[in-house]
Amino acid sequence: MTLLKQKDKRTGITYVYESESYWDKEKRQPRSKRKLIGKLDEETGEIVKTDGRGKKRTEKKKAASEDSALCEELKQRVREKDIIIHQLTSQNKALEKERSAILREISIILEKYEGKR
Repeated sequence: MTLLKQKDKRTGITYVYESESYWDKEKRQPRSKRKLIGKLDEETGEIVKTDGRGKKRTEKKKAASEDSALCEELKQRVREKDIIIHQLTSQNKALEKERSAILREISIILEKYEGKR
């Protein structure tokens, strides 16, 4: 296994890869597998580990924990909204019953009033 350094011309970042060569029997050619280790810090010369997509691992963990906290908060809000919706729905049904009872009473009163004329 060897370490390869490759500079990205667009960003200027030098990435460090671990390379392993092997023989491909089917194609009868040498092949290699590369695994990203991290970025090369130009100032210190040290390798800064990444998660494989160019980001630091700690940033990913922080972002994941922030995402999960936000997700839990949103779930709680949805639960609260569902409770409010349920309460409003039952209140609406009760008001509908009350309204229909009042309309029946009014129609009975009107029938009696018109019958007296």
